[in-house]
Amino acid sequence: MHHIAFRLDASNLIGTGHFMRCMTLAVALKKRGAEVLFVCRHLPDYLHGMLVEHEIELALLNTTKTESVTDDLTHAHWLGVSQQLDAEETIQVLLSDRTWDWLVVDHYALDICWEERLRKTVNKIIVIDDIADRQHDCDLLLDQNYHVDMNGRYEGKVTSQCQLLLGPMYALLRVDFQILHKSAKLRSGPVNRILVFFGGVDASNFTGTSIEALSEIEIPGLHVDVVIGANHPYLNKIKEACESKGFVCYVQTDKMAELMAAADLAIGAGGSATWERCSLGLPSLTVALADNQVEIAKGLDVFGACVFIGTLKSVNAVDIQREITLLVNSPHQIRELSEKSFSITDGMGVNRICREMGC
Repeated sequence: MHHIAFRLDASNLIGTGHFMRCMTLAVALKKRGAEVLFVCRHLPDYLHGMLVEHEIELALLNTTKTESVTDDLTHAHWLGVSQQLDAEETIQVLLSDRTWDWLVVDHYALDICWEERLRKTVNKIIVIDDIADRQHDCDLLLDQNYHVDMNGRYEGKVTSQCQLLLGPMYALLRVDFQILHKSAKLRSGPVNRILVFFGGVDASNFTGTSIEALSEIEIPGLHVDVVIGANHPYLNKIKEACESKGFVCYVQTDKMAELMAAADLAIGAGGSATWERCSLGLPSLTVALADNQVEIAKGLDVFGACVFIGTLKSVNAVDIQREITLLVNSPHQIRELSEKSFSITDGMGVNRICREMGC
């Protein structure tokens, strides 16, 4: 039996994307007989409940300690403590009668300084990264995103012994996306059903902005599905808006793959849901809600796999309305978006990663 620990966090500041992709990998590893432990400092209760549901053990690090964070990493404030203290506390959790075969690290506030300290406690380390802004000491590095120069992004940031798993063919997608990928149909118009989803947090409420845009568009018989997380800061307002517009609102749904498969067009963020949409050939209007999403969304736009509208600071309801109208009247572009996005990933990435881990 393999013993595998994960170090990640989730919060309104961090979002839930890191948790969800680690959850996907953890569930796949458990199905292969592995024993899994999540080590977190920040984790909302509803995500804790998800771990309980899947019988995944959780160790919570102390959140009451306060100290000045001196690390110079861009996302150092996500951790709340120094990397040194976090490493020491994580080591204490992992010191047991178990031998940890793998430690999976998915955290922008941790780098080589933290990883080197954990080396004696675990056999191997896999890092999940997107932003390539720091050095790592790891055996495997996974970056599931699309970049024009994927191979050059980590040059000089990992050792020569580190194996790189790069690109959307390694995207961590749940098994329901793998299944539906096989029967997914390419879209070519008309647009009768639109899905709105901006991630588990959506602090800037682009969900509300999209609802505003869609309410002004006259498409006969249009069906709109809106998905939000349980911790969405405008949850009640969005539910009320959907009810008044005749849209269907889902809160923390487990039917995301089904909703994407049924949709003709999606409006969403440039995070991990990008690869879910691509696996099902779903054309999308994409807004970058974080700096690390901009390059990915632009690259996919150039490739023809999405329409990049802009960033959270530059996009408003009028922009979304205009782009929807253009796509609705362009079945040829809908077809091209569907074909190009579908070619990006087959949804089998989690299986490839488990094999690379020897599980």
